[in-house]
Order: sequence, then C-alpha cells, then structure tokens
Amino acid sequence: ALRAKGIAPIRLATPTTDATRLPAVLEGAGGFLYYVSVAGITGKQQAVQASIEEAVARLKASTDLPIAVGFGVRTPEQAAAIGRVADGVVVGSAIVEIVSQHGADAAGPVRDYVRTLADAIATARQTATA
Repeated sequence: ALRAKGIAPIRLATPTTDATRLPAVLEGAGGFLYYVSVAGITGKQQAVQASIEEAVARLKASTDLPIAVGFGVRTPEQAAAIGRVADGVVVGSAIVEIVSQHGADAAGPVRDYVRTLADAIATARQTATA
C-alpha cells in the first residue's frame, strides 16, 4: 500500500542486527536503510566512529540502498565523520531541542544549525575525494 502511494518503507538496522537477521530487515526495504548507530535513547549517546564505519561497510555489502546513520549525532564534527562513510546523516533530537528553546522563532536557529551540519559534511566529503 505504501509503495502504491509512492512512499518507500524505511527499515532500520541496529548494532545488534546480525547476518541472520539482516536479510529480513532488507526484505521489502526501500528509499534508504536507516542505521541506528547506538542502542538506547536517541540524542543521549554517541556511537564510536569505528563501529559506525564497520557497520556501514557491512550494510553496503548487503544492499544497494543508500545507508543513512542516526541516533546520537549532535555536532558538525560527528556529522562530518559519519558523512565520510554513510550516504546520509540523520539528526533529530538536537533539532527538537532548538525548537523547544526557540518556539515559534526556531526557524532561523534551526536553519543555521542545519547549515553547520551540511557544511561540515560537504567539507568532509570533498576532503575524502581529494
């Protein structure tokens, strides 16, 4: 039903998704695969970069879908490091906090914050390909 309406079902993989479970996660997935980089509450923890790199490599070997990584991503430096290996970086809790702080005036601060993330990722990717 989702596909018929042009909506891709986004599946999630986690650090505990092993080789036995991964085919079931990928079955019917579309759009991209969302790698939840840490176990626990979003925005409260940060995964070790080496574990993210290993996981993204393993997932890319199993699917042609783009891999987006999220959970625990808050800083431009974290986004840049993940952006070097993943196809996308997901930031949620940090944006929710900005909206909570600024309320109806959040658009500008959110835009500024997202720009710092995007610039860091772009710079990291340029450096990686140079």
